Amino acid sequence: MTNGKIFIAGHRGMVGSAILRALERRGGHSIIVRTHAELDLTDQAAVRRFFQKERPSQVYLAAAKVGGIYANHQFPAEFIYKNLMIEANVIHEAWASDVKRLLFLGSSCIYPKLAEQPISEEALLTGKLEPTNEPYAIAKIAGIKMCESYNRQYGSDGVDYRSVMPTNLYGPGDNYHPEHSHVVPALIRRLHEAKVSGAKEVAIWGTGTPRREFLHVDDMAAASVHIMNMPKRDYDALTEPMRSHLNVGYGSDISIGELAVFIQKIIGFEGQLAFDRSKPDGTPRKWMDSSRLRSTGWKPLINIEEGLRSAYADFLSK
Repeated sequence: MTNGKIFIAGHRGMVGSAILRALERRGGHSIIVRTHAELDLTDQAAVRRFFQKERPSQVYLAAAKVGGIYANHQFPAEFIYKNLMIEANVIHEAWASDVKRLLFLGSSCIYPKLAEQPISEEALLTGKLEPTNEPYAIAKIAGIKMCESYNRQYGSDGVDYRSVMPTNLYGPGDNYHPEHSHVVPALIRRLHEAKVSGAKEVAIWGTGTPRREFLHVDDMAAASVHIMNMPKRDYDALTEPMRSHLNVGYGSDISIGELAVFIQKIIGFEGQLAFDRSKPDGTPRKWMDSSRLRSTGWKPLINIEEGLRSAYADFLSK
């Protein structure tokens, strides 16, 4: 859409770094990035100074505090506070510095715990959230509604802020922390370490029956750039003023047990998988209806086996 400056908030994270790679491949842009040490996005005054100085024309808001079930359970105050502050500061100061187009990256956890499957965009705010990540989900819902509100109040001035809801993501740049990571990197680390140590058994949280959809982060980045640069009339045809987000998913799901076996084979761990039923499962199923986005011609290109092998290679390179 533009050859002006593009600010990627959160360029060191898994999604932000993938968007950076995607934009660098496209070329024709001046890309602005800042590390957390250079710009604390929870500091409103610092964010204001940044936008007043740099004046980007587009913003990808991929910065967030993220983590798996354990991290969400242990640090609920941090998850809601930091994400609300990042969203409020970046969206408002983008508007104040005349940024006309912004893409907010949300999460599939915004949807009700027992939402009908596959989950359509209309399911938002129709039921109770999964308790284990409710603070994070509420912060992400607030980000969507903030974008919608600025569109509704300032759309006549050209403001066009969009939101995408990715399914579970994995791939290069993931967080492999032993306690604070999501399911794919957690399983990769745990099973790799078990193989190296010669362990006979690996414990996995929950029953293994919940089903999840997994999308490679490079496919998510391609979808983000596609949606950001979609003509406004096309985006408006897919959305509504108070349902302005689009789902981004792989198209099918697998159980956590099946995922664990898949990763076990890729890594070559020959021991047993022991499911700890005393631990929480989280949402029973999360499978996104991405038909609106697919109707525009986008589709994922990286299958689950290829993606998991690349994720394992990324882990080994750390």
